Amino acid sequence: MPTQSATSRPAAAVVALTPLVLITAFVLHPHLPGRQPNIEALAQAVSSDPTRWGLVHLATGLGSALLAVVFLMISNYLRRAGEDRWSAAGLPLIIVGCTLYAMLPAMEFAPLAAVESGGDPAAAQQALFDWFRPVLIASGIIFGAGAVLFAVSITRSAALGRAATRLVAGALVIMALSRFVPLSAVQFYVQGLACYAAMLPLAYAMWRPSASARVSRVVSQPTTTGPGVG
Repeated sequence: MPTQSATSRPAAAVVALTPLVLITAFVLHPHLPGRQPNIEALAQAVSSDPTRWGLVHLATGLGSALLAVVFLMISNYLRRAGEDRWSAAGLPLIIVGCTLYAMLPAMEFAPLAAVESGGDPAAAQQALFDWFRPVLIASGIIFGAGAVLFAVSITRSAALGRAATRLVAGALVIMALSRFVPLSAVQFYVQGLACYAAMLPLAYAMWRPSASARVSRVVSQPTTTGPGVG
């Protein structure tokens, strides 16, 4: 039978690599200056390199889907660490938030289609704005609530050391807040780095044999309510 450490290591690898998918997509995304949405800059970016625009938005959607899977793996790990209240409540919110967020790059294929068909990419994006904005806000609120619940779960569990717990909890909150700042540098770079800062300590803890053994001890240790009788 495989050990707890062996079964945790594939999940740890996914947790460690998923932020790199998001960071790569965010870094390769064309820079959109100023306050967002900047429709004119967006139209220029799509027109200048349609292939890059399409690939970056495919990668962003994939990264959002992987992020939902990562939080499922983290929830399972936290449950083994003895904390299954807050993460269980946060997981559905994370999944819904990631799903809504993946819809945003899907919407931004509209200006790409306009360029490919000889239309006006700015007009296509502007027509979608009344749909784009509420989905963006809803995804940020729902994901943010889930991220806060996971931060509480990590704080109350024995999964990480004190310093790592503070780092992960703070990075989750920053990641959630960055989605509300209408600057591309914040939404892309700050969000990507915060995601990496949150996931890497968790991936390391899931990978380490000592961490898996500690989690197993927390789960298996009997709870005593008073002196034994014997």
